[in-house]
Amino acid sequence: MPSQGVKNEDSLFPSLRGELLPSTGRNPKLTISLFTLSSLTGRDVLTPFPGLGTAAAPAQAGAHLKQCDLLKLSRRQKQLCRREPGLAETLRDAAHLGLLECQFQFRQERWNCSLEGRTGLLQRGFKETAFLYAMSAAALTHALARACSAGRMERCTCDDSPGLESRQAWQWGVCGDNLKYSTKFLSNFLGPKRGSKDLRARVDAHNTHVGIKAVKSGLRTTCKCHGVSGSCAVRTCWKQLSPFRETGAVLKLRYDTAVKVSSATNEALGRLELWAPAKPGGSAKGLAPRPGDLVYMEDSPSFCRPSKYSPGTAGRVCSRDTSCSSLCCGRGYDTQSRMVAFSCHCQVQWCCHVECQQCAQQELVYTCKR
Repeated sequence: MPSQGVKNEDSLFPSLRGELLPSTGRNPKLTISLFTLSSLTGRDVLTPFPGLGTAAAPAQAGAHLKQCDLLKLSRRQKQLCRREPGLAETLRDAAHLGLLECQFQFRQERWNCSLEGRTGLLQRGFKETAFLYAMSAAALTHALARACSAGRMERCTCDDSPGLESRQAWQWGVCGDNLKYSTKFLSNFLGPKRGSKDLRARVDAHNTHVGIKAVKSGLRTTCKCHGVSGSCAVRTCWKQLSPFRETGAVLKLRYDTAVKVSSATNEALGRLELWAPAKPGGSAKGLAPRPGDLVYMEDSPSFCRPSKYSPGTAGRVCSRDTSCSSLCCGRGYDTQSRMVAFSCHCQVQWCCHVECQQCAQQELVYTCKR
C-alpha cells in the first residue's frame, strides 16, 4: 500500500468547519510530525510537544499563541485556542490520532482514508464522509481527555470521580482521563449547529455524536490497591479511556452497518428529523436511525479508479487470499518476489539482553494492476 504520510493537513477535522491547515507556506511535515506511532494508536499516553508543560513560561506562552495562529480555525475557535494553553498541540495530536486510526481500519478497503481527494469527499454525503465526521470527533474527545490527565492543559486536570482528589491522584500516579471536561469543551469549541432544516447539518451532527459516544462507551473504572505486601487495605480508583484502537474498531463496525437516510418534518416539534427509507414489506414510513448508527445520504462511488474522491487502487498491496479480488476491482494483480530480513533464534543472555541472528526468507508481494 502506498504510504499515506501527512502531506497535507487539510480536512483532517471535518467537525471543526475550519481545518487544521497551517496558514503559512512551511512544510507541514516539519511542523507536525512530532509523535511516535505507538502514542498515536492510543496504546500509550499521547506524547507531549517539545517545550510544553503544565505552567507555561512567557516564551512558551508566545509559542502557544503562534501555534494557534498556524491552525486554520474559525475566528471564534482561534480565540478559544489562544485562551487555552496546550490546546493547539492537542488538536494536532488528535489530527494524527484520527488519521492513522482511519488508515489502519481501512487498510484493506478500496478507500483507504487517503488524504488525496479528502476535500471533495467531505462535500458529499457518502458512508466514508460519515466515518470521517465520527472519527474526527472521537479523536478530539480522546486526545482532549488524555491531555487533561497528562497535565498538558492548564484549565483541566484529572477526572472528578467521587472521592478522587487531583493531588492524591498525581501522588499515586493514577490520574484519570477527564472525559467530562473533554466532551463539554468540545461542544463549546465546535459551536452551535447549523439550522435544523438542513438535512446535511443533521447528518453531520448525528455522526459527530456517534464518534463521541464511541469514546464514552470505552470509559472504564480502574483501581489500584495500596497496603502492606500489596494488600487492598486502601484502594484508589480512577476513570480510564480504552485504547483508541478499540474505538476505531467500534466505528468501523458502525461504518459497515451504516444506515442510508432521508428527511421528514416532525410537525409536532417543527424540525427536520432523519428517517431510514422503508424496506420492501416493512413499515410504510420507515424508522429513525438509532443514536449509535452512522448515517449517510448517498451511495458511495467504487473508488476503483482515480477521481476527485480518491487516488484509486492501482499499485495497492493486497492479500491474494482475502483482499486482492475486491481491492483490485477485477483488474487482476501483479506478483513480485523479494527477500525479507528478520530476527530469529533469539536467546536471552546474562545479564540482561537478547541476542538474535539475522535470517532471510523469500516473500511474495501482490499489487493491483493499473
